[in-house]
Amino acid sequence: MELTLIRHLPTDWNEKGVLQGNRDIPILEISDENKQTIEKNKQQLRHEYSLVLTSELIRTQHTARAYGYNRFEIEPLLNELDFGEFEGKEKQKLIDTHKENWFTNPREITLGESIANLETRVITFIEKYKDYDSLLVFGHGSWIRACLSYYRFGNINRMNHLEIKNNQLLTIEVGEEELQIGRHHI
Repeated sequence: MELTLIRHLPTDWNEKGVLQGNRDIPILEISDENKQTIEKNKQQLRHEYSLVLTSELIRTQHTARAYGYNRFEIEPLLNELDFGEFEGKEKQKLIDTHKENWFTNPREITLGESIANLETRVITFIEKYKDYDSLLVFGHGSWIRACLSYYRFGNINRMNHLEIKNNQLLTIEVGEEELQIGRHHI
């Protein structure tokens, strides 16, 4: 399976450096720079995907439409991490509060949801869609970082060492061998 991931376009809260989590924040008016990135990214996209997915949050749906995808399915497993009391606050406050585990063992942190639950959602997503030839996912920073950490390292403990920018595109090849070893290593 080919899994193509695009982080949503910037929102006002992204520009301010505050965490959005489950808050349903719309994207900003698309800048010329982001329009150019969309066009560049479109050149890397397949002509057709088995399935195009977004989270339940409008910023991913707006991004899918900005890429010209008006038909997509909404998948709750793709929702952003629930940051609880840190939503609407600067990310640095979260890091300062959980500095012991944020970069080394985020699975031990519980916010509005546990980060271990985020890992479970990533694994459940992979299992649910593993038989599709190609997926295009419009998602969120934490979810994509968790997925990428799981892909590269077999768990999400390094997710906070990774940076995924707004409007960034990544493609991961999910091989049959990885699916069969039981590790769920995409």
